[in-house]
Amino acid sequence: MKKYIRIFMIISLIFALGGCTNTKKDSAVQETSKGQTLTIGLMPDVDSIPFIIAQEKGYFKEEGVTVKLESFKSAVDRDSALQSGKLDGVISDMLAETFGKEGGFDVVITSLSSGSYKLVVGKDETAMRVEDLKGKDVAISKNTIIEYVTDKIMMKNGLSSDDIHKTIIPQIPTRLEMLKNGKIAAATLPEPLATIAVKNGGKIINGSDQLGINPGVILFTAKTVNHKEQEMKAMYKAYNKAIDYLSREPMENYIDLLIEKGGFPESVKGALVLPEYKKAIAPNPKDVADVLAWLKERGLIQKTYSYEELVDSRFVRP
Repeated sequence: MKKYIRIFMIISLIFALGGCTNTKKDSAVQETSKGQTLTIGLMPDVDSIPFIIAQEKGYFKEEGVTVKLESFKSAVDRDSALQSGKLDGVISDMLAETFGKEGGFDVVITSLSSGSYKLVVGKDETAMRVEDLKGKDVAISKNTIIEYVTDKIMMKNGLSSDDIHKTIIPQIPTRLEMLKNGKIAAATLPEPLATIAVKNGGKIINGSDQLGINPGVILFTAKTVNHKEQEMKAMYKAYNKAIDYLSREPMENYIDLLIEKGGFPESVKGALVLPEYKKAIAPNPKDVADVLAWLKERGLIQKTYSYEELVDSRFVRP
């Protein structure tokens, strides 16, 4: 009998030690998964403002997440940093995300952003409506969100993309300068550069806000969303706090912050028009389908992607 009791005690001890070992392993896993930094690439545009506010007002810290914001002047440099693993995520657009997928780079859309793109005519241009631009030079960047929005504006106003002369000017500052100097009739520009164009005498005749479209998104690598899930959830809580702040505070209370931290030019002061910021939500499936159809029609992508392949909405409301 004593022999059986001894055996039972030994077996119990083995299980107890095994349990302790597993607990230590679980603790180690939890420890390594806590406190990871999210590094996010921003451009000097209105999409970036909620992140700047969340950082400067301490909302990330309140939610227990460390977020590092990296500023870029060029989308090419930003995307290169993302693909090289230097960034976890970026503010971008549906087209760029699809191009990434097409090239075998595993990124996912985690929410919409609040970008705003305007079609602006020059100060000496007589065109007052979109229809008046028929046969005239309109500056864009090719195969980008800028061209997509421009085509959508033309279509909405009874023109085809062939009814205007698309002048390809990839560099946005150059596009703005040519518009200012009267070398082109119009240009499609993101905010806040559209505001600068207006201060230079230009006129906004249409834009993504009027169309009710927004192909701007926040992208993260699949690796990040799968290995930094708690940090992602905390980040979006802080992001939504920043949206609440923007909805209640007058711009004069934070415009200097945007100029200092966001790379916004001083000339936007007193003239910048912000979009209606909304708390983080997933893209509308129809908007994603429209972008895919546009890309397919131009032969820019070969594969057919489902909404689920492109969007991971676990961190935001639908």
